[in-house]
Amino acid sequence: MLVFPNAKINIGLNIVEKRPDGFHNIESCFYPIGWSDALEITKSEAFSFETNGISIPGDNADNLCKKAYETLAGDYELHPVKMHLLKAIPIGAGLGGGSSDAAFAIRALNDFFKLNISFEKQLDYARRLGSDCAFFILNKPAYCFQKGDRFEDIDLKLAGKWIVLVNPGIHISTIEAYAGIKPAAAKTNLRDDLKGPVADWATLIKNDFEATLFPKYPLLKEIKQRLYADGAEYASMSGSGSTVYGIFDKQKNLNTYFKNYKVWQGLLG
Repeated sequence: MLVFPNAKINIGLNIVEKRPDGFHNIESCFYPIGWSDALEITKSEAFSFETNGISIPGDNADNLCKKAYETLAGDYELHPVKMHLLKAIPIGAGLGGGSSDAAFAIRALNDFFKLNISFEKQLDYARRLGSDCAFFILNKPAYCFQKGDRFEDIDLKLAGKWIVLVNPGIHISTIEAYAGIKPAAAKTNLRDDLKGPVADWATLIKNDFEATLFPKYPLLKEIKQRLYADGAEYASMSGSGSTVYGIFDKQKNLNTYFKNYKVWQGLLG
């Protein structure tokens, strides 16, 4: 079985309060995009997990795909499999790549073993693995709140728009990103702001991480400014960075400006 875990962007990211459990409550719109990894699951005599492509820091034993298998194996009798992950989504980039891998592993194992796990139970398994994981079970535009693991439908139509993502290769950990954050209630209602034209978002919709990370990494601010200079209707850092994206009304060739970075471009669905 072969699946393609896709990335997401954050359109707006308000960090509204710190929780008693040490996490933060947020408000954001998660929007799936086409930049994808590839995860293959095949029968095997013994369980194994392998990766290639972008090097993943740490031990494979801690990979969320492996943890997804172990989580399901705690409740179901699963035969051994070989899991092979081709990593293409940049790591520490604010695109949710690891979370997507975990969620797609749950979905794929459910289908592979014909477990008939309900949608709600898949969400529960995903929430155990990480705050963003549950979104990729849903995998459609959503207004996300609490830890980013609770959702409401959102009527946001960006089909036909083009998106350009620029990743300069800076790895920003979640701990680093939150270090300078002072949670506060948002000054405007994100759901209402998203109802307006994309061209109006620049004055209304923000990512709270930009205020602390742009001074530390001026290159990220420069990329955002370059996207606007080239005609982006809206540009922002995604998640806790370091990927910056621009939404355009037509296809763009920006390789001249960003030839030393990872760049992905595609139509929004």
